[in-house]
Amino acid sequence: MPAIDLPLLIDAARAAGDISLSFHGRSPTVWEKDGDQGPVTEADLAVNRMLSERLRAARPEYGWLSEETPDDKDRLAAQRVFVIDPIDGTRAFIRGDKDWAHAIAVVEDGVPIAGVVYLPARSLMFAAALGHGATCNGRPIRVSGQSNVARAQVLTTKPNLAPHHWSGGVPPFTRGFRSSLAYRMALAAEGKFDAMLTLRPSWEWDIAAGAVIVSEAGGDVTDRRGRPLRFNTPKRQLDGVIAGGAVVPALLAALA
Repeated sequence: MPAIDLPLLIDAARAAGDISLSFHGRSPTVWEKDGDQGPVTEADLAVNRMLSERLRAARPEYGWLSEETPDDKDRLAAQRVFVIDPIDGTRAFIRGDKDWAHAIAVVEDGVPIAGVVYLPARSLMFAAALGHGATCNGRPIRVSGQSNVARAQVLTTKPNLAPHHWSGGVPPFTRGFRSSLAYRMALAAEGKFDAMLTLRPSWEWDIAAGAVIVSEAGGDVTDRRGRPLRFNTPKRQLDGVIAGGAVVPALLAALA
């Protein structure tokens, strides 16, 4: 049952927050990853180490996919897999901002069945398990009912507004931004924004936890072509993501 894993994920996320906050605002050591994949800090690695030890000890039969762990293809044969981003929004973390998150999910046969997005610097715990709804700090949350794209508030980055992405011009929604993709998904699940979208290839660990939270909040989650998302794939990437409430079909229809 999906809900069995959720308390484990919540407890692990809180423990991750204790570690990350001990580094936050204190100039942690930073490295640049190979292949232009961005920065990583000593905090990312400390959180990843703790999560690996804690979660894998609790569920040794589960596979493991994390941004900060070399990929082990044995995960592809596992029915259930932890999909982890130890710190999503590392650049914001390095700056000392608050908009970064721990994103922890369990995926079963390619579908996220439990997930948490925890922002320790904001004391926000978004959580969901398949068939059990979505919450923020224990309070039920629901996606927006706004279907008019001209009135919508959408979390996205400026490159996604390039005209070539859109069939009839960029829709006249109001753009917002947060550093963490997982946090953008959580805000769409909460209905504080009507949707989020990213049209570039997206890593599974940024999306898995948010996907089940949006879905359980009554929303739609697809790739940029309107197809269902599948996780624990060999490539580890998705063809963009659109997630949110009633405006998602209009956004999909507007894309080139």
